[in-house]
Amino acid sequence: MKLTRRTLLAGTAAAALAGKTQFAFAASPPGDVVGKVTVGYQGWFACAGDGAPINGWWHWSQNWGQPPSPTNTAIVSWPDVRDFTATYETAYPNLGNGQPARLFSSYDQQTVNTHFQWMQQNGCDTAALQRFNPTGGEGPTRDAMAAKVRQAAEQYGRKFYIMYDATGWTSMQSEMKADWINKMRAYTSSPAYARQNGKPVVCIWGFGFNEANKAWPADVCLDVVNWFKGQGCYVIGGVPTHWLPGNEDSRPGYLDVYHAFNMLSPWMVGRISDIAGADHYYNNVNQQDQADCNAHGIDYQPCVIPGDLQSGHRRHGDLMWRQFYNLTRVGVQGLYISMFDEFNEGNQIAKTAETSGWVPAGSGIRALDEDGTACSADYYLRLTNDGGRMFKGQAPLTATRPTVPMPAAGAGVIFYEHVDYGGAAGAVLAKGNYSRAQLQAAGVPDNWASSVRVPAGWTVTVYAEDNFGGQSWVRTADTPNFVALTPNANDQLTSCRIS
Repeated sequence: MKLTRRTLLAGTAAAALAGKTQFAFAASPPGDVVGKVTVGYQGWFACAGDGAPINGWWHWSQNWGQPPSPTNTAIVSWPDVRDFTATYETAYPNLGNGQPARLFSSYDQQTVNTHFQWMQQNGCDTAALQRFNPTGGEGPTRDAMAAKVRQAAEQYGRKFYIMYDATGWTSMQSEMKADWINKMRAYTSSPAYARQNGKPVVCIWGFGFNEANKAWPADVCLDVVNWFKGQGCYVIGGVPTHWLPGNEDSRPGYLDVYHAFNMLSPWMVGRISDIAGADHYYNNVNQQDQADCNAHGIDYQPCVIPGDLQSGHRRHGDLMWRQFYNLTRVGVQGLYISMFDEFNEGNQIAKTAETSGWVPAGSGIRALDEDGTACSADYYLRLTNDGGRMFKGQAPLTATRPTVPMPAAGAGVIFYEHVDYGGAAGAVLAKGNYSRAQLQAAGVPDNWASSVRVPAGWTVTVYAEDNFGGQSWVRTADTPNFVALTPNANDQLTSCRIS
């Protein structure tokens, strides 16, 4: 039977309604980007005194030589820094709760480790490390960040790849190639370096955008794409939203460049601010993009954005969920979360100030509860985890957001990384049986838990082996220290039953 576009859509929709991701028409089988959730990782925050070569308040301030303050700031959202061991004093007023207004540095390895641990706990498979022009003063710090990301990815079982941002890179054609050969290619030896179709992944962001700082001719862009493919790479294009018709944010005449990529990831930041906008792109852009990618043997990895928090776009998660739902219905090959740590534009999913008590007093910076709905600091990480599970067919397709913004006390069982309910927390677990894989999907790694909160009247049976085998421990109340159990249950949880 001849395969028509109508047949393709019907098949994709049927698979989506069954709660399964459709890869039958993908150009590539599942790998480290196909079938996966990738997050854009800036890793570009530094603080005075952190030892970074850039020696300043990199991306926190407009004037990097001075600490950030209400009149010298480069951010619109405030991070929740409670999980970091090192933070740095700013010139902002104290937080609303009276605590000093301190910020993290990406240059601290513990910061990067914590970020990648959050990725591990919340279903973020792969991190795309942003790499802008490294030939200037930022180069040494960016070089150091690549090494830190490699270490964290290896430690927490995540994948990573280099994502070149060509913005403003005048001599990009020669210098990007040299940077890959002389510096970044070495990272492909890491077991954590992302591969797709057996090839190391590289992304180039910025070709074809109709902006003055992205004015390379199409033949120059095509040369760079084909050069990386000649190096044996699987090459992703971070391309304009309207790459296919070649209008609006795209320059005309670049379709051959776009079709040269192995995967296309159109940009969405600033394009939508509500559910109606997400639906418009589903009906008028995403489906057409997917059809063209199918016709040209290209994988499709559209962006998912949480929304600009400071502008009030998030709708306490409904905007982001609508994108997960729509793109799963399209049958896309991958998801790209824009971004993990973009506090400058307010599109971050990393832990963020929950209430005005956690932002500098009088700063005007909005917290996650800006629309009156209480949200936990990790809400958008948890939302990404649930959206990713739906995309992967591990949870049913639903237009109704299942993720609660603020878990209610007693709503379920919560395992913690450290004793006394310290460190990272897993997802709130309802009654049921959880294998090792199911616990990992809920942000509870194998042999990780050291304490647990148990609602009144509930029973938790912890097992040392998968599928409810081996040594077991029964808990019917909050347990702050697994070391104190007999036998020692610390870092022993592999599966559990909750009733």
